[in-house]
Amino acid sequence: MLDLHNLKLGVATASAQIEGGEVNSNWNKYSDCGKIIDNSNIKRATDHWNRYEEDIDLLCELGIKEYRMSVEWARIEPENGRFNYEAMERYIEEIKLMKKRGINILLTLHHFSHPQWFEDMGGFEKESNVKIFVRFVKYVIGNVYDLISDYCTINEPNVYATQGYFFGEWLQEEKNLLKTIQVMNVFVACHISCYKFIHEFYKEKGLNKPVVTFALNYRYFEPYSNSVIDKVGAKLLSFLFQDGIFKAFALGEFIFPFRNLMKFPKGKYLDSIGINYYTRGLVKNFQDVTKENTQKTDLGWEIYPEGLSWACKNLYEIIQLPIRITENGTCDNRDEFRCRYIYEHLKVIIDTKLPVTHYYHWCFTDNFEWKEGERPRFGIVHIDYDTQKRTIKNSGYFFKQIIEDKAVSEKTYEKYVSIQKYHHGEINILSDLLSEKELRNRR
Repeated sequence: MLDLHNLKLGVATASAQIEGGEVNSNWNKYSDCGKIIDNSNIKRATDHWNRYEEDIDLLCELGIKEYRMSVEWARIEPENGRFNYEAMERYIEEIKLMKKRGINILLTLHHFSHPQWFEDMGGFEKESNVKIFVRFVKYVIGNVYDLISDYCTINEPNVYATQGYFFGEWLQEEKNLLKTIQVMNVFVACHISCYKFIHEFYKEKGLNKPVVTFALNYRYFEPYSNSVIDKVGAKLLSFLFQDGIFKAFALGEFIFPFRNLMKFPKGKYLDSIGINYYTRGLVKNFQDVTKENTQKTDLGWEIYPEGLSWACKNLYEIIQLPIRITENGTCDNRDEFRCRYIYEHLKVIIDTKLPVTHYYHWCFTDNFEWKEGERPRFGIVHIDYDTQKRTIKNSGYFFKQIIEDKAVSEKTYEKYVSIQKYHHGEINILSDLLSEKELRNRR
């Protein structure tokens, strides 16, 4: 039996990926330009903006009490300096309803999406825009501080920077190392500024200290071989992608090429460690490659639970704080191995003996998966995008059971985990959707 009594289990979402609607954001524009691989559009998503009560009912049905969500900046500030209180009030209603039903919220303030007008001003490339982001954060905090005390300032700044400015695969579609580092530096300035503000605000209000973190996408970089080049390459990629930026965010410790744009003193700018973990990368000749002939998700990502242990231990050595797994999940379009994936990652967490307090599964429902669109399915709840019908998957019932038991019992393991097998070798994303009958048969 796997004892989970000391671990709070929840799910994560992001506003842009589930809400739907035309909000004049950077991702709305990118979708409208026909950049999404499966030709879907973020305007549809899961229509959560209109169906949030139904989705909260599903959270309660699954026994979920920990929920990570974000707010859409483009809704709240549709024009530079003009805030839309109706949109803010809609978020307040959603948060109040969850709080009334016993659901605790970790609120993310930036999850890849922001107003197009902010992008047109240079977005996170410019240090001068830090104050604009902080202004937005101050507005949000001023409206929700009496409802929420847990915050994630920025989600995966390293992924946003590298996908848009280094690999050129998202949004800006540039390949510029200097801009990549600059965007990371601006994100650090945004985080520390917001961290300081949120704590000062709560102190002035006479409230208990909030918990403020950020979510770092962390990969286990391993040398492809014992060659010096591969060993050095693994260390270099790990430093540039995650370790260096983490020290800047958490401690105000800047090591070249990272720069302290706003001259913050060294200190503690984190209340918990936030880790988004999905896979590892093998480093061959300074390139991140995927191991052949191994277990993979439907997106071709290697399944390597042991890397999560390494991530927790490595970051905990840098700063000794409680740890939250702010995202962990898998693209499994037929829900054939998700239960095993969840179990094996939870086991790794427990085996670390580290103070991991929360685990947020990505994702609650299937969602719009950025440039990949609607085809990759990460949710424990199936979405029929044409009808917007929600159907709990087998993995959803597994998650419900382990929340109820605060453990994975032998009976639960036999029912949900032992029968599942991983894929060996990369496969294409399945284009066919599971029917409701198939879903029922898998329960």
